[in-house]
Amino acid sequence: MITTTDTRRETVSLIGSDKVEGTAVYGADSKKIGSIERIMIDKVSGKVAYAVLTFGGFMGIGEDYYPLPWLSLKYDTNLDGYITGITEQQLKGAPRYSQAQSWNWSDRANDRKVYDYYSTPLWY
Repeated sequence: MITTTDTRRETVSLIGSDKVEGTAVYGADSKKIGSIERIMIDKVSGKVAYAVLTFGGFMGIGEDYYPLPWLSLKYDTNLDGYITGITEQQLKGAPRYSQAQSWNWSDRANDRKVYDYYSTPLWY
């Protein structure tokens, strides 16, 4: 049994959400484009809907946050991070928010905007 004080939060195929946060994300060219700030899980289905990627800024100042469809990421053991077909150039035009501008997670139009931008089927 794993308790909250247990440091084993990872198996061969499972990982704790706290271990996903901060993991590097690499673009189509295998160059780092950011890291995962958090994951967003649908409360009803239990499916992971998004990984929120941080990109830009310096030491947390001026960073933008990009909701990425979870299905657009694949874990790469060689890179020890997630890889996506998204390029840094694509990311610059992607739906995003910042510390000064919040994101309405309840607005299904935002879901469609993000998933359409990345040509990924909606998770629900």
